Amino acid sequence: MSGLEIFLIFIVIIVILILLSGLHILKEWERAPVLTLGRFSGIKGPGIIYVTPIISKIPVVISTRIQAVAFKTEATFTKDNVPINADSVMYYQVIDPQKAVLNIENFAGSTSLSAQTTLREVLGKYAFDEILSEREKIGESAREIIDEKTEHWGVKVSAVEIRDVIVPQALQEAMSRQASAERERRSRVTLALAEVEAAQKMVEAAQQYTNDPTALQLRWMNILYEIGLEGKGTLMMMPMNVITAGVTGPQMLGLSEFAMNQAQGKSQNPRANVSRSSSSQDTGNSTS
Repeated sequence: MSGLEIFLIFIVIIVILILLSGLHILKEWERAPVLTLGRFSGIKGPGIIYVTPIISKIPVVISTRIQAVAFKTEATFTKDNVPINADSVMYYQVIDPQKAVLNIENFAGSTSLSAQTTLREVLGKYAFDEILSEREKIGESAREIIDEKTEHWGVKVSAVEIRDVIVPQALQEAMSRQASAERERRSRVTLALAEVEAAQKMVEAAQQYTNDPTALQLRWMNILYEIGLEGKGTLMMMPMNVITAGVTGPQMLGLSEFAMNQAQGKSQNPRANVSRSSSSQDTGNSTS
């Protein structure tokens, strides 16, 4: 075999390799824009595609699956001038690969930057308490604005979610004190309401006892019984005037009759009292 033949075989192998280099295999979710002599000639894929070597090329392979991008908004001020940092995630999908290639240089990075700017603008329209309680509403508002911006890029934004709202440490301590004070206020209000209800029930009970003295007597006896159950050495203080304790009609335990008899006895024998006092004085003088 001469040198010329070897050279021709080598050339043929190179040409075959160059021609085979135009074969590409794209997955089901991949699309490839093709540029022929610098001009856009179409979108190819999925499966086996052929691109003319040297003349045509594929600048980028685009995935049509939903992409998740995490981003943060730093030093964002709310409507009531509270500095916060929002940790969020955005889900988007390329629905028009042609626009994603021709209308924007880097659709992924541009979409992420647009999401950060838009979310900061949306957070500035809400107060701090609203941001904590209405994350879904804020995320939906941000999604609509971002989707409107990226529509010309062939990108569809499906959702924007706020994962976490980070506040400064000093503000966290202030919020903790505020929450503690709010719980204390609620407990005091609850206690006051309980006192009001108890007072109302006591007034109702007093009215019932006024209309039915027998019920008051039974209640008084029940109280004495409960006191007696507290212990063996319980000391019960009984008032001399049982009427003030709620007894009407026949006097209970005979305490008031005993007091009246004592008083009557003293009033009927004043001389005996005087003689007793004089005798006591004489005894004292003789002793002295």
